[in-house]
Amino acid sequence: MFDRKKKTALVTGASSGMGKEIAKQLINDGYQVYVAARHVEKMEDLARLGAMPLRMDISKDPDVTAAVDTILGQVDSVDVLVNNAGFGLYGPIEDVGLDEARYQFEVNVFGTARLTQLLLPAMRKKGSGTIINITSMGGKVYTLLGGWYHATKHALEGWSDCLRLELAPFGIRVVVIEPGLIETEFGNTAADGLLQRSGSGAYGKLTQGVAKSMQEAYGRGRGTSPSVIAAIVSKAVKAKNPSTRYVAGKYAAPMIFIRKWFGDRAFDRVIMSQMR
Repeated sequence: MFDRKKKTALVTGASSGMGKEIAKQLINDGYQVYVAARHVEKMEDLARLGAMPLRMDISKDPDVTAAVDTILGQVDSVDVLVNNAGFGLYGPIEDVGLDEARYQFEVNVFGTARLTQLLLPAMRKKGSGTIINITSMGGKVYTLLGGWYHATKHALEGWSDCLRLELAPFGIRVVVIEPGLIETEFGNTAADGLLQRSGSGAYGKLTQGVAKSMQEAYGRGRGTSPSVIAAIVSKAVKAKNPSTRYVAGKYAAPMIFIRKWFGDRAFDRVIMSQMR
């Protein structure tokens, strides 16, 4: 059992990648840390470090409710909530079924929203807390065949901005972190689904090109270590007045800069140049 009065954090999507590294960092920072994911067995290493694993499918309301009930049955409030759970659904907008698209939103947006809603009353009562929403540079830019994925990340960006304004009077801070290319399983998982969904047909050539680009970008030491994002989370949590956004990881800052200052056509050319 955790100490009811000790500072507490919850990290979702903690079975791998950024979530796992963020949890380790927060443990090192002195937090008692709940870690949540669908596969509890993949968080055994975090349990050995002192974390408390919770089985939670962020897209299933009973799972989310049960996790919150467990947490608030043991501690007064969560001091740091890291909404990290998510995945990337890639494919031509024409080819992706709306049921798949809805599931992408359930995981990346609505699950995060529901978890946050359930934890907010205790945070408001305490009058403090930090909510860290892990979005992506994909919340500010776009890439080929990522329409549904980018839609969720753009939505999460706007949702976070509104949440920040709503919660400021209660002493609760909302911070967005926009990672770039991070060394995780994201690329290979997205590429495999992409090829299965649209490897042939009208978008076959484009699909194969995008999948190849993803496979070459991820898992080959070309991206940024997830520990960099964990360090940014730690920095934001410790800051007296954190930035509303932190951009970190390979390609993130230049891609967002080009998109913002050079316009759509220039950015289109940058994206399409990957297919040459």
